Amino acid sequence: MGGKRKSDENEGMEVDEDSNNSNKKMKKEKREILPSSIKNKEKRSAVHAKLKHQKKLEKRKKLKARDAVAKRALELGEEPPPKQIPRTIENTREADETVCMPDDEELFAGNDADEFSAILKQDRTPKILITTCRFNSSRGPAFINELISVIPNAHYYKRGTYDLKKIVEYANNKEFTSLIVVHTNRREPDALLIVGLPYGPTAHFKLSSLVLRKDIKNHGNPTSHEPELVLNNFTTRLGHRIGRVIQSLFPQSPNFRGRRVVTFHNQRDFIFFRHHRYIFDTKETKQSGSEGKKSKDTKGESISKEKVIARLQECGPRFTLKLVSLQHGTFDTKGGEYEWVHKPEMDTSRRRFFL
Repeated sequence: MGGKRKSDENEGMEVDEDSNNSNKKMKKEKREILPSSIKNKEKRSAVHAKLKHQKKLEKRKKLKARDAVAKRALELGEEPPPKQIPRTIENTREADETVCMPDDEELFAGNDADEFSAILKQDRTPKILITTCRFNSSRGPAFINELISVIPNAHYYKRGTYDLKKIVEYANNKEFTSLIVVHTNRREPDALLIVGLPYGPTAHFKLSSLVLRKDIKNHGNPTSHEPELVLNNFTTRLGHRIGRVIQSLFPQSPNFRGRRVVTFHNQRDFIFFRHHRYIFDTKETKQSGSEGKKSKDTKGESISKEKVIARLQECGPRFTLKLVSLQHGTFDTKGGEYEWVHKPEMDTSRRRFFL
């Protein structure tokens, strides 16, 4: 009888544990309801806000714990734990075989024999011809005027009814080193064609997010000094080639007294253009005589010191480029060979970049 009772009690205990576990699971499932599964808009937004707040609190707790560990390590004279590097699309990009290495001898040998070596070695001075498409817009001339102020030794010629091949021949005869064509659509510049002369290559860019100088708040007016050129994140072979195309538009002897900087920053295959100039301001900082190492006569008096602060002032314009194609030789739509063409099927991943 006693054995039967014990076995019955054990069975009852197991049943109770199973029911408790099932209740816990049900509660967890209720807690982990996704906001997207709730049809009521008010309830859905309330659940989403609650989940967001919980994540924020957890993140804050982790940060506090990490700071406490680092502080304790410094007090004990130990090395603090290494800082965590956040995962971004840039540092988790797909591996690319064409990424340039600093010890790539083949790349440097190719640089000495390419189309831009004469300009980049300062054997020739860059001379740029800028023109438009046949149907020009209202913002096109304003953008070209600002391009002329950015690029030294740039000259504007009206397109008229001439074909682009005839313009290339004319530019070769007049010893221009590059040709820039600003294409417009619906009264807005939407593309940029850069043709290297006399042997190419031809780079076609999509142009977007154009902001002219007059629309930039607190903008500065550029001077006629030759600017300093900054190229960022052109890491692959194709990116290196595009960087040299851009580099060939500017003289290789910047005048640092002019304090002008032209930046082409590549990020996720979008090339962001910015034009700044340095400004050095003198700021007076007050310092009490008792705090610093001063004489007894000046003790307690406030002494002003001049401190030089450097800042940047944007001169404009501001725009974004995206490479569409790179063609061998000068512009030729029928018989031209392409080094690289962007196609929709190439965009297989957000972490795949070409420049």
